Amino acid sequence: MAKTGQPEKVSFGQRVKQIGAVFSFTAKRDRWFIPLIATVVLIPLALTVLAVLLGLGLFWIPVGIMIALLGTLIVLNIRSNAAMMNEAEGQPGAAPSILQSMRGNWRVTPAVSSTTQFDMVHLVIGRAGVILLGEGNPGRVRALIGQEKRRLSKVIGNAPIYDYHVGTGEDELSIRKLRTTLTKLPAHLKPADINALDKRLTALSARPQLPKGAIPKNMRPPKMPRSPRPR
Repeated sequence: MAKTGQPEKVSFGQRVKQIGAVFSFTAKRDRWFIPLIATVVLIPLALTVLAVLLGLGLFWIPVGIMIALLGTLIVLNIRSNAAMMNEAEGQPGAAPSILQSMRGNWRVTPAVSSTTQFDMVHLVIGRAGVILLGEGNPGRVRALIGQEKRRLSKVIGNAPIYDYHVGTGEDELSIRKLRTTLTKLPAHLKPADINALDKRLTALSARPQLPKGAIPKNMRPPKMPRSPRPR
C-alpha cells in the first residue's frame, strides 16, 4: 500500500525541478496563471523601488523580494490545484492520484476491485477508518463496493468503514471536494491502529484465491495407480 503520510525526503535540486514542472503544467492549462504571477511579482518590486527612491532605506529590498516570492508560491499553489482538478475530473483512476498527494497518515491502494469497463474501487486507510472510493457506472460500482465491504468486514474489527462514489452525477462526490470531505471525517484510529489495520488488509490481499469455475486439467492432481487385486 502507498503510505502517503510519510513522504520521502527530496533534495533542493529535486524540489526546484518539481516546482518547475508544476509551473509548466499550470501555465499550459490556465491562461490567467502567467498574468497573475506577473502581477504578484511586479507590484511588490515596484513598490520596493519606489520606497528606495524616496529614501525609506534599503531594508525594503529584501522585504519586497520576500513578498514577491510568497505571492508567487500562493498563486502557484491555488492555480495548480485548480488545473490539476480540471485535468483529473472524469478521468478513470484519478481519485487515488489526488489522495496520494494529501498530507497526513493516509494509506492508498488503487483499484482493489475493478471491471473490464473501467469501474473500480480504491481502498483508503486513515484516521477516520476504512474508506472505499468507487469510480465508474453507479450500478456496477455499487456491486463492487458491496463485495469489498463483505471481504473487509472479516478483518477490520471495529474500524468504521465509509464509501463514496466519485463522479459528476447526482448523489456522487465531486473530485474537487474529495480532499475536503475526507479530511473532515472524524478521527477514530490512532497511528498504531492504522499500522495494524494496514498490515491486516495487506495480508488479506496477499492470500491466494482459488480460480472460479472448473479446474483446468493441467491443475488436477494425477490419478493414483490402482493397487493389484489379491488373487
